[in-house]
Amino acid sequence: MDKLVISGPTRLKGEVTISGAKNAAVAILPATLLIEGVCRIENLPNISDVKMYCKILETLGAKITWLSEHEIEIDSSNISCTQASIDLTSKFRASYYLLGSLLGRCGQAEVGLPGGCNLGARPIDQHIKAFEALGAKVEVAQGKITAKVKRLIGTSIYMDIVSVGATINAILAAVLADGTTTIDNAAKEPHIVDVANFLNTMGADIRGAGTDVIKINGVKKLHGNTSYSVVPDQIEAGTFMLAAVASKGDITIKNCIPEHLDCITAKIVEIGGTVEDYGDSIRVYMNKRPTKATVKTLPYPGYPTDLQPQMGVVLSMANGTSMIHESIWESRFQYTAELNKMGAKITAQGKSAVFEGVSELTGAPIYATDLRAGAALIIAGIVAHGDTQLYNIDHIDRGYENIEEKFRKLGANIQRVVE
Repeated sequence: MDKLVISGPTRLKGEVTISGAKNAAVAILPATLLIEGVCRIENLPNISDVKMYCKILETLGAKITWLSEHEIEIDSSNISCTQASIDLTSKFRASYYLLGSLLGRCGQAEVGLPGGCNLGARPIDQHIKAFEALGAKVEVAQGKITAKVKRLIGTSIYMDIVSVGATINAILAAVLADGTTTIDNAAKEPHIVDVANFLNTMGADIRGAGTDVIKINGVKKLHGNTSYSVVPDQIEAGTFMLAAVASKGDITIKNCIPEHLDCITAKIVEIGGTVEDYGDSIRVYMNKRPTKATVKTLPYPGYPTDLQPQMGVVLSMANGTSMIHESIWESRFQYTAELNKMGAKITAQGKSAVFEGVSELTGAPIYATDLRAGAALIIAGIVAHGDTQLYNIDHIDRGYENIEEKFRKLGANIQRVVE
């Protein structure tokens, strides 16, 4: 079992280059199943979720060639199977995108119920609603989802709640359907735009991605022989922005899209930090204790739930009492118990938490409860006095590429140790 050993406190300083977006990559990879040919994907993050997805695609008959650690070629000409391994697909949430892709390509799909971080209930009712509206018959039984259809027919789909996963799955299913599909109350996250851009590059006709109404005009076929580069990771960029604030540091974050980070920038400025925009990079620096704040997570362009734990570390050391209201996941505050082991004073109840700011944290043995909590606890270890041992880091490897190496280049004293 690996763990991270972190010695602090450290003021982070320097430059970091952001990898391709995890949330875009794990939707674009299954989207390649819709292409009867070869395509090349660049700027893939080198993370365990991407490697797992590639393994699943190969079991379905796709041929994958790694051209470098961030670039692959996928040939989906000969998809031979529509039953994805339950053992593999049940390990992470994004496996449900196989449903939309296989339905669109083959008219049937069988996928294990999604797993991933334990953040509470992960309903897929909006996904099922979209598939059924397009004409599919869907069954959920024995730990798997089965969907079948003779021919998908374009229709109007209204999302009862704003759901990133359901929006992407509806797009994937509708791309090759007969006629036009309209998705109302669609999610607007940057990785939804990236998936639509990828599919359009391959011959799809998707309009309105990034707004709350998306229209998909079904096409007969998607062509390959084209390359596409995954968008930079908004959440990784935000993680290093908040690491700069927590450590009273000075970090230049390269290969990012500042527009995607506006809500994080606004909060950092509100609590006393400085953010400078250089077009494809930003600089974040802080030279004082943060001021208190109230944060509420919301769908994009609101404050992202995936940056809530990182902000929690900042507010645990802010001057005054802060509040975080979590509107997306019901169990996102599990990390606060770990921060309290380090001297934080956080009271979490339901979907809200009160942070009584303390002047410093102290190193302790702690456990990553999920992917984003793991990244937040690395930041806590960097700013804490003494040694921190962080366990369950396989969560972190699912979504961050070489995170300890990136932090080391910024001055952190952090090592991966095998126990």
